[in-house]
Amino acid sequence: MSEEILINSTVSEVRVALVENCVLQEVWLERASHHAYLGNIYKGRVSRILPGMQAAFIDIGLDRTGFLHASDMVQSPSKPQEAAGDGVTDPEPLPLIQELLREGTELLVQVLKDPMGSKGARLTTNLSIPSRFLVLLPNCDSVGVSVRIEDEAERERLKCIVANLRPPDDAHGYIVRTNAEGVDEFAILADMNYLRRAWQQLEARAATAGLGERVYEDLSLPLRVLRDLMHSKVERVRIDSEFACQQMQDFAGRFIPDWVSRIEFYSSDRPIFDVYDIEREISQALQSKTDLKSGGYLVIDQTEALITIDVNTGGYVGRSNQQETILKTNLEAAHAVARQLRLRNLGGIIIIDFIDMTETSHREQLLRALESALQRDHARTQVYGFTSLGLVEMTRKRTRESLGRTLCEPCPVCEGRGNLRTPETVSLAVFREIMRSGKQFDSKEMLVMAAPKVIDHVIDEQPGKLAELEQITGRRIRLQREEQYSQEQFDVVLL
Repeated sequence: MSEEILINSTVSEVRVALVENCVLQEVWLERASHHAYLGNIYKGRVSRILPGMQAAFIDIGLDRTGFLHASDMVQSPSKPQEAAGDGVTDPEPLPLIQELLREGTELLVQVLKDPMGSKGARLTTNLSIPSRFLVLLPNCDSVGVSVRIEDEAERERLKCIVANLRPPDDAHGYIVRTNAEGVDEFAILADMNYLRRAWQQLEARAATAGLGERVYEDLSLPLRVLRDLMHSKVERVRIDSEFACQQMQDFAGRFIPDWVSRIEFYSSDRPIFDVYDIEREISQALQSKTDLKSGGYLVIDQTEALITIDVNTGGYVGRSNQQETILKTNLEAAHAVARQLRLRNLGGIIIIDFIDMTETSHREQLLRALESALQRDHARTQVYGFTSLGLVEMTRKRTRESLGRTLCEPCPVCEGRGNLRTPETVSLAVFREIMRSGKQFDSKEMLVMAAPKVIDHVIDEQPGKLAELEQITGRRIRLQREEQYSQEQFDVVLL
């Protein structure tokens, strides 16, 4: 499977597209007007303790205070083991948050999740600094290996290299990243030296930093792409900014010199995101409905609590029996779901309503297909299987806003509900307001101002009702179309 990374870079925005076999899989973007905070480290101060939630609000100089839970303060010995895939011991009971913090206490915190919606950033005091092959864990004397490196001999080799290269006075722990698979000692040693220098600089800045000051900032998006996404299957990286391309080549020359030749400046007049029809793919990812090649389709809805995905056969009738048709549609949908989760960057609790299947073997085959399709996802996923209602439960780690909520805002007309009251419903509300106002206030005439569709409905469908109201209230009622009114908006004015 070949991969290609396309980068569209301008002064106001940087967009990154990951393409696998000419098909868009993931999109990242950074805007000059919207800062990304994920991975940054700040000097914060405890503004409020929440004993009932085992958490605290931390002022880090942003518009909203960050949220720090007690579980993100305690450096559990099992955490590096979890990263290493060596099993997880039963966690010890957490200390009470009021035993760990006091209001006004200053501390270093790192952003685990960017602010989303009305929520502030999720924070941790278990700091980490990533490089290409390693993650440094300050004051944690352990070495772990990414679970994505499955070969036991390779895991042991990497673990031994890190353990042997650590100086006796090195009090830091390390996690070996997936990118380190197959690399030699020299590359890992270079990363360790870089991380130690980065930590020393961070400590020096933290010693003199004021409240809310950032003491460590993660790399820009193009450079993070090289650090986190470059591997042997990436054939090339193309970027349409000559300046940004030079920055990326300089960065690669320092850390991944063998791959500098894969970074290319895209100079064509044709926009880079038109190469694989990426603009159209992004537009489709903002719609709730996604078509399947077989004729079926998915309906994807994002709510505050969870993501729901409904699978439908649509116009697909199949060529064999009904159960085989359903299985084929569900298998196709499983791959489409995995891709859409990545493309839309949907995370949290996810409920998938596949088409009902009666055979147990078909259900098992579907779960295997879904888990296989999710393996290429860079975010951590977990499939929990079918519920008693026949729904598939899964989770996907969420660290930043979804594509839809980044690019869109709630409709000002329906206020995000996705529907409007019908002209009939609004006209009945108008009649009730006429009755209410007629009983409470004195006037000779009433003026109803409403959207054209509502006025037309009253005139065409309920002219008798209007005459009846004039008789009951003893007032003349005039209607006025307001082109600027939304369908639900109206005013009854006493004249």
